[in-house]
Amino acid sequence: MTSTDTDPLLSLTWTDHVTGRRGFLVVDRLVRGVASGGLRMREGCTLAEVTGLARGMTMKEALHYDPERHPQHRYLPLGGAKGGIDCDPRDPAAYGVLVRFFRAMKPSVESFWTTGEDLGLTQDLVDRAAAEAGLVSSIQAVYPLLDDETAARRRLADAFAVEVDGIGLDELVGGCGVAESALAALDRAGLPYREARVAVQGLGTMGGATARFLTRAGLSVVAVADVKGTIANPAGLDVEALLRARDGHGTVDRATLRPADLELPGDAWLSADAEILVPAAVSYAIDAPDQERISARWIVEAANMPVLPEAERLLTARGVTVLPDVVVNSGTNAWWWWTLFGDVGPSAEEAFAQVRRAMRALVERTLTRAERDGTTPRAAAHAIVADRLPVMGERFGWYR
Repeated sequence: MTSTDTDPLLSLTWTDHVTGRRGFLVVDRLVRGVASGGLRMREGCTLAEVTGLARGMTMKEALHYDPERHPQHRYLPLGGAKGGIDCDPRDPAAYGVLVRFFRAMKPSVESFWTTGEDLGLTQDLVDRAAAEAGLVSSIQAVYPLLDDETAARRRLADAFAVEVDGIGLDELVGGCGVAESALAALDRAGLPYREARVAVQGLGTMGGATARFLTRAGLSVVAVADVKGTIANPAGLDVEALLRARDGHGTVDRATLRPADLELPGDAWLSADAEILVPAAVSYAIDAPDQERISARWIVEAANMPVLPEAERLLTARGVTVLPDVVVNSGTNAWWWWTLFGDVGPSAEEAFAQVRRAMRALVERTLTRAERDGTTPRAAAHAIVADRLPVMGERFGWYR
């Protein structure tokens, strides 16, 4: 590979003059002059982490671009980017850091970086901080690409106002995509849903929605991990009760647990007696020693970069299939743009139907390519991206 294949287009490091906290913006690639990627906030966030996430966003955009169906879609691909702030979102100073980060990044957000919630942040908080920093919107850079900006913004606002059984549609679409990825793998293997057990790390936006969709599909969630530890029940947890009992950071109130629910150490979810593991919290959650404890058949990466490369190599050698993050958790980003550009309307029914169709097709394409090439699903996804990026470059340009 040449340096242009691996190096990001732009990399910025910011230091907060009040707290000394650092923040990062990495633009991996521009397409049509714009790059898409969320903003995360967590203690220990690094430039290397954000750089990897930005490359992942480039891949997600490319994976959801089908050159053959291009004329049928209003939404066309963007580039990949990511932002990160090294700060605990629970820190009382965190919101001020977020506002100052947006003020520093204002020219980027106005011109070429569209962003939204990611690990540690909610969209409401991102919107509030962006407004306080003097921005029109955290996605305003994409507005010049819209046919009717007013109608598009209203459509997205209406979609964000939709709730399904007490949870916002914007929180649910990502979990719908993760769940559909898992279901596609089960269908391909011929395993009935009622025979599949699931362990989930993280009950925040992505993990909570994934647990809901999988439970409603007939699977049994037998373990859930949060910052306080792992909650387990071999007979199945009451996912809806856990969702009602969690706080804004996905931590479950233990006072609401049933007598048969067990409280175990935080890493106990790894060794849960389950067919599917869903890491849906932090990056780098499964390393080489961790993988020895895993007996699951599939790992479905709802979080970004949760399985380290050496761990994945060892898991693959043991027959464990890792469905990669760039495929599995790409539904949220795609839904934003489908809605804004008008490929789907502001309704849960349309959103879920489109996410399910797109994710199932993407998982099938990835697994079929992996079988054909004799590689892992991640290598197959990378190969699909490698096929599509030159087409995107020729069609839309490399920087504009």
